[in-house]
Amino acid sequence: MAEEEAKVKNEALQIISSFENLPRLVVFDLDYTLWPFYCECYYEDDMPYLFPQARGILYALKEKGIDMAIASRSPTAKIAKTFLNRLGIHSMFVAQEIFSSWTHKTDHFQRIHRKTGIPYSSMLFFDDEDRNIVGVSKMGVTSILVDNGVNLAALRKGLSEFSQNSGSSSSS
Repeated sequence: MAEEEAKVKNEALQIISSFENLPRLVVFDLDYTLWPFYCECYYEDDMPYLFPQARGILYALKEKGIDMAIASRSPTAKIAKTFLNRLGIHSMFVAQEIFSSWTHKTDHFQRIHRKTGIPYSSMLFFDDEDRNIVGVSKMGVTSILVDNGVNLAALRKGLSEFSQNSGSSSSS
């Protein structure tokens, strides 16, 4: 692990440790959330890259035992999956719902819920599109809009909102 990634991971671990109520599953969109591009604009043999703080955050969540999943609308699901493999992070996700662009993110979440059995209220979601945040929030998922990819500030905001939401609800 590179020095910068280790630094981000340690900071992310401190942020996670500062919250009592943690999500059981953190779900990420891919394009402009984990990586700064649309994968349909690339070829399968291109070398992908993540936003600067994304990998450290993924490692921190994994170390804390928090499951992760992908919910991504992509016309090029094969390229997205190849990129996850090439980045060496594909095995970190308990579910990868990557399929066509004409579906709703809510479809991805229904499939993730069926696969994992984790209630929507125990999930935290990061995405760069407001319409996805709105739709998925209505399902009871704490959803955070990112405008420059997943970073430590977004993680802190997400865990803070999740903590408030789970503290105020009596059902799980």
